Amino acid sequence: MDLKKAFEHDEKTLLKPILESNRNYYITVCLLSLVVAWGFFAYFHQLRNGLGVTGLNRPVYWGFYITNFVFFIGISHAGTLISAILRIAQAEWRRAITRSAEVITVMVIFFGVASILMDLGRPDRIMNIIKFGRFESPLLWDVTSITIYLTASTVYLFLPLIPDIALMRDKANKRKWLYTVLALGWTGTPRQFHRLETAISVMAILVIPVAVSVHTVVSFVFAMTIQPMWHSAIFGPYFVVGAIYSGIAALIIAMALIRWVYHLEDYLKDIHFNNLGTLLFVMTLLWSYFTFSEYLTTFYGAEPSHMQVFWAKFNGEFRFEFWGMILCCLVIPGIFLSNRKLRTIKGCVFASAAITIGMWLERFIIVVPTLANPRLPYDRGVYHPSWVELSLLAGCFAFFILLYVLFTKFFPIVSIWEIQEGRKHAVAEVAGRVRSYLPDAYNIKNDVDVETKTFTNAETFIGNT
Repeated sequence: MDLKKAFEHDEKTLLKPILESNRNYYITVCLLSLVVAWGFFAYFHQLRNGLGVTGLNRPVYWGFYITNFVFFIGISHAGTLISAILRIAQAEWRRAITRSAEVITVMVIFFGVASILMDLGRPDRIMNIIKFGRFESPLLWDVTSITIYLTASTVYLFLPLIPDIALMRDKANKRKWLYTVLALGWTGTPRQFHRLETAISVMAILVIPVAVSVHTVVSFVFAMTIQPMWHSAIFGPYFVVGAIYSGIAALIIAMALIRWVYHLEDYLKDIHFNNLGTLLFVMTLLWSYFTFSEYLTTFYGAEPSHMQVFWAKFNGEFRFEFWGMILCCLVIPGIFLSNRKLRTIKGCVFASAAITIGMWLERFIIVVPTLANPRLPYDRGVYHPSWVELSLLAGCFAFFILLYVLFTKFFPIVSIWEIQEGRKHAVAEVAGRVRSYLPDAYNIKNDVDVETKTFTNAETFIGNT
């Protein structure tokens, strides 16, 4: 297949989800919309009657909402870190997966912020933290870092979208006015491509420290207190590792659904899932190390207030959540991701689903057990989420999926121009990098080594294209 036919195939396949809609799409949108509507009903019920309709009590004043906040902000690391690092490393296999990761980042941040608003009894006073905020408080650090993160992630998502938006402007018959505005006058000249790639590279470098700082600051909200099992120096890197861990798992699930629904098997291949599965296994080991370190130091120190929380997790009222976390975040991924035969697409998706559940449980057992066992002799309350909190949790997940589905109907979920750029230039770029670090002897075309023959064939292929 020559390049022209390949490009036509890319455009036809990747634009098909936008140009065509079937009954299943509308059924999915309607079902998700119903769950979202129920979530809004639950929130307005809470807004009208106050936080008393939740399971929050004294001293457990943080529950599902703050758990969701940490969880959603963690998942947002899927796009920025995975996409940005792969771009900087010039990993060619990244081309089909970067956009699906970047979309997760931008959309899920809104639900992290929304979880904070849900936790406020008086959301009309939210601007007070900006008007009267003091940077002595980690809460204001959180507001600042998340605002910067959302801005940078949105720009980082939009920049690679521009060439595909221009393609939609020229190909699509509907929403042409929208694509014309968003395309910013893109015509695809070499000068525009050069500026675009420069801007993407700059944003990829900038967004990595911003992403790391965000979840570090989220951990500071806990670690800067003296609450049992929160006042820990390990929380910063522990939260960042957990965020990357859950972000990769969410990305794998999203890729599998996109591949299945839109029949993109030619673009989201086994190698993508195998590579991400291998990376996910590495993060499993890192997460296990940090978890072990956290609980080992607590147990060895044996401070009474800390041990009260420790045993509440191990064999107390939160034992099911704790051991469920261990099962979902360590045992299941350890079995499926360490074995190449089990690290298939289905195996990676199953392990990722388990990790997503386990990481939500991890956030829960960080937040609630400590509050349920305070240092001061308060009356101890047992926290059980109400139907309002469960409804809002379901509503957030449904709303996120709904927005993701709607995005795929407006924009290509696989970057068309990056796929086409890979077809045109990837072999030459890889050959150039190989030539730059191999010994000089490998650059002699008449060398009879297998490696040299392979390289010469690559050069021949480049010349033909």
